[in-house]
Amino acid sequence: MPRSKKGKRGSGKPGLKNGAKVESGASDDELTSDILSHYSSASEGASVIDEPTGNETVDEQTAQEETEDKLKQCIDNLMDKSAKTRLAALESLKQAFSSRLLYEFLTERRLTVSDCLERSLRKGGGEEQAAAASLFSLLCIQLGGGDEAEEGFKILRPVLTSILIDTGASLSARQSCARALGMCCYVSTAEDGEDLIQSLSLLEGVFMASYPNREGVLPSVKPGTPALHTAALQAWALLLTLCPASKINSLLDSHIPKLQCCLQSPDVNYRIAVGETIALLVELGRDIDEEFEVEDSDSLCESLKSLATDGNKHRAKNDRRKQRSIFREVLHFLENEEFTEEKIRFGVESVYIDSWTRRRIYDAFKEILGSGVRHHLQFNPLLRDIFGLGASLILDPVAVKNNKISRFEKHLFNAAAFKARTKLRNKVRDKRADVM
Repeated sequence: MPRSKKGKRGSGKPGLKNGAKVESGASDDELTSDILSHYSSASEGASVIDEPTGNETVDEQTAQEETEDKLKQCIDNLMDKSAKTRLAALESLKQAFSSRLLYEFLTERRLTVSDCLERSLRKGGGEEQAAAASLFSLLCIQLGGGDEAEEGFKILRPVLTSILIDTGASLSARQSCARALGMCCYVSTAEDGEDLIQSLSLLEGVFMASYPNREGVLPSVKPGTPALHTAALQAWALLLTLCPASKINSLLDSHIPKLQCCLQSPDVNYRIAVGETIALLVELGRDIDEEFEVEDSDSLCESLKSLATDGNKHRAKNDRRKQRSIFREVLHFLENEEFTEEKIRFGVESVYIDSWTRRRIYDAFKEILGSGVRHHLQFNPLLRDIFGLGASLILDPVAVKNNKISRFEKHLFNAAAFKARTKLRNKVRDKRADVM
């Protein structure tokens, strides 16, 4: 589902104002605590219901200035000689980037931050590399998928790729790089067919190591490898939502049979990722051709039924419950072409997850943003554009109290907006078909 780049650099994006430097002696734990506490106080002072008084406005401005100083200190610490200090700074910035919009602040410092992340990726240990890759994903989301994010992705893509394909690198670092490659390509270069195809190919090369051999036997893998395969497969599935029909058609027949074999993987998270990817591929196939059917669908449905009713006691109870729930949904979709809708609330708004495409996109952002995903849905123009939410709401207190819009009317509005955007962007897909 290609995304337009509307609003990527528009005014009205929350930023921070310049303030004095903090003392460099503060510990990274203190910096993290202070940053998050300032976020809390600033957000409380900017409630959509309460009109801020003059004193409250000053307090909020002061909190923002102090927060900026803390963030500057964390960025300085990214260049520290101590690996422990650098890692602590990366974790602090990850929490900050996921909790609040910092567009103006980061636009001025994006090259500095990108250089620091590149240094951590090239020279840091596995834990530092993993944190740097995750922070780069957050940086791209913060920059809104504009020219700045695209420029950063082109700079860091080679090092992300080298770590991803390096079998001697840390598994956690490779896993984080797989997610970063998928998200940053999705956000930054969705309209560049060459970048999209290269990223798809790289991710395929990772998770296809879990595919069965010619005899249909799944390979044995090292501990920790299924998590890498899961991250690569999910990132690949995210990029599938951008592909034109010609590319989707070439992937359906080659991947679905092999993914079906991977449903027997001993790792529950990988099995679930495989099941969701199969459902996504079928949905994309049906979007292209309403009569699309999976070859040997009876065998696939039997495999799904087995997983949907799995009661093996050697599996953890929570794993069994999660697996059964997901595979019941996948099976129901394949047999009845119906998706179990999910409603995500944030503020006074809601977004409806009513397809496997939207679920994959939402889950990808949630994986990176964590609990901050609702804040970004409410205020980040990039996510609001992707989910068809329009401009951020400026709410009047009286209008909130007297809100008479029904849930069904909100659902119809969101569905109509998403359908209109999909039709518009399908034209872009068609134009990119030749490039693919």
